[in-house]
Amino acid sequence: MDNQNLKAFITVANCGSFSEAADRLYITQSAISKRIAQLELQIGKKLFDRIARQVSLTEAGKELLPRAQRILKEYENALQAINDLSGKATGTLRLAISHHLGLHRLPPILKQFSQQYPNVSLDIEFMDSEKAYEQVLQGESEVAVITLALDSHHNIKSKKIWNDPLRFICALDHPLASLKEPQLDDLAKYPIILPGLNTYTGRIIQNLFLREGIPLKAPMSTNYLETISTMVEIGLGWSVLPETLVKGLHVMPFGHISIERELGYIHHMKRSLSNAAVGFLQLIDAAKHKG
Repeated sequence: MDNQNLKAFITVANCGSFSEAADRLYITQSAISKRIAQLELQIGKKLFDRIARQVSLTEAGKELLPRAQRILKEYENALQAINDLSGKATGTLRLAISHHLGLHRLPPILKQFSQQYPNVSLDIEFMDSEKAYEQVLQGESEVAVITLALDSHHNIKSKKIWNDPLRFICALDHPLASLKEPQLDDLAKYPIILPGLNTYTGRIIQNLFLREGIPLKAPMSTNYLETISTMVEIGLGWSVLPETLVKGLHVMPFGHISIERELGYIHHMKRSLSNAAVGFLQLIDAAKHKG
């Protein structure tokens, strides 16, 4: 089977859209359709149903998808292993990076990597930490740099690089800003804007209040911390955010309560790291030692 056809098939299946898959692969929609048609002709079965602009896998497509993913991964791993025999870092390094880390921690490291390894192409996807974790677990990304999971899978190797203290914050003119020694009970009287409960950060905050038996008032949620910062600034509620996002906001004095996230990288235990990945992780480890 042609690898480009398999890649097109996998991408359409993941996107649920021919046009979105074309955009992701930087080719035309007609080229995507041609590759799928070639694969269907070779297999002798229809792979997708297209009804009212909805694209879904047929039974044959569902059977093929996991096998196609394995074939493509093995092919890519073989090419990478051959390239790595030279001892040089070449090829493509697929990274999954959380939005927050991509903005606030990794730009200098990515710049240094690009300068130090000019023969490596970076394929970076920015996403929620939870999705990045799954990408590594499924072999779709070689390394992820994320908020580390509260509970780790046995096939995932994780390493903490940074502690990320979290601060209770509100707008400068919010009623909570006038309290000299606020308590968790005081916070519960006002709306909170949280990262989603499906995120590691959201669960850290929720667990804190659950342990104290304090219900939170009508939480609003979004997974984008920068959006939360803006919503807090205009007075829609209070929140808990990393120190990097508290500018222009009131930090409530909760000296008796300390909560933080652990930030770092993960990779699959059963996957041999490419020379490029090893070089990238060495740069991150060096950043840890620099503080």
